[in-house]
Amino acid sequence: MTLDVLKKVKDHLDRNESIRTLALTPEERETLKPYPLLTAKKCLYVANVSENDLPSMENEYVARVRALAQAEGNEVIAICAKLESEIAQLPKEERKEFLETLGLQESGLQRLVKASFKILDLITYPTTGEMETRAWTIKRGTKAPEAAGRIHTDIQKGFIRAEVVSYDDMVHCKGRAGARAAGKLRAEGRDYVVHDGDVMLFLHN
Repeated sequence: MTLDVLKKVKDHLDRNESIRTLALTPEERETLKPYPLLTAKKCLYVANVSENDLPSMENEYVARVRALAQAEGNEVIAICAKLESEIAQLPKEERKEFLETLGLQESGLQRLVKASFKILDLITYPTTGEMETRAWTIKRGTKAPEAAGRIHTDIQKGFIRAEVVSYDDMVHCKGRAGARAAGKLRAEGRDYVVHDGDVMLFLHN
C-alpha cells in the first residue's frame, strides 16, 4: 500500500504537479502522514497590486493566481505593497480613517493575518488582569483546560472552571465587572470549546 501511494506521488511530481492537486483517498492521505511533503501543505498566495487597482484589488493577474489557488483548494490575498508602506508610516489613530478614504475597511496586513489564521485553523483568546492583557493562539476546537495550558501547565492541571465573556461584550460593557452585571459573563467547565475572541479568566487550584 505505502509503496503504491509513494509511486503515485512520484509520478505526479515528475509531471511538475504539486501534491495539493493529486486526488487521494482518505486512506492514501493517512499513509502519507509520516512524509512531510512540501507541496502537500496548504498554501496562501499573496498577490501584489498597484494603487490603480484600489479598492477592488482585482486585475487579470490576480484572477490567474486565484484560478491556480482554487484548483489546489487554497486562497489568494491581494495587497498593495506601496499602500502598506504608507500605512506603516502613519500614526495608529490615523490609519483607519486613511483606509476608509480609499474605500477599504482593513489593511492588507490585517487581512493577511486573518487568512493565515484561517488556513492554519487557529484562533486567539485574550486574558486580561492587573499585570497585563495578552492574546493566546490555539487550535480551533481546543477545550478550556487545554487553552489554559497555553498559559501554564499548572493552570491546566488545577483547572476548575473558566469565566468567559466575548470580546464585543467586554468592550460594550466596559470591562468584566460591567459584563457580569449585564449577565454576559458565563462560567464554563472542562468540556467548553473556546471560541475566537473569548476573553478568559481561569480559576484553578
